[in-house]
Amino acid sequence: MRDVTRRMLVIGVALLIGPSCGGSPRPAGGEPAPAAESYTPGLGELMSLQQMRHVKLWLAGQAENWELAAYELDELGEGFDDIVKFHPTHKDSPVAPKDAIPRMVTEPLKNLRAAVEKKDAASFVPAYDALTAACNSCHQATNFAFNAVQRPATNPYPNQVFAITRK
Repeated sequence: MRDVTRRMLVIGVALLIGPSCGGSPRPAGGEPAPAAESYTPGLGELMSLQQMRHVKLWLAGQAENWELAAYELDELGEGFDDIVKFHPTHKDSPVAPKDAIPRMVTEPLKNLRAAVEKKDAASFVPAYDALTAACNSCHQATNFAFNAVQRPATNPYPNQVFAITRK
């Protein structure tokens, strides 16, 4: 008899607690709650990340830390992909980012990647400058000429080591 009572008690508690564990929350009317809206980063947020990567790429190249430079180049490429994906057009821009970025940035990125792969500091500088010029041309074409980029004059990341570190 005790086993039956104990089983009934466990089943009763499970029936009471079970619906409150997991599952979709339901408002009073019994309808499921609406799905959470997914987050899309703004163009300014994505461009701020691109600016950071652009700076870090320069610092890595100047330190001849080619592994870090290659990483930052990959991140820049992914960032441009995200801009095209999330912001194919933008406000009153006469040229859509989805058109401008591939047309203006692909070749300079490719040339910069070649310099990094060769670990060639002499060809890195003009390739980096060409990418910077492409960024500024894109900004001009999309009515963001007021946002000009250049080689970094200082290191804004004093907590990151750009020189090659040996393990």
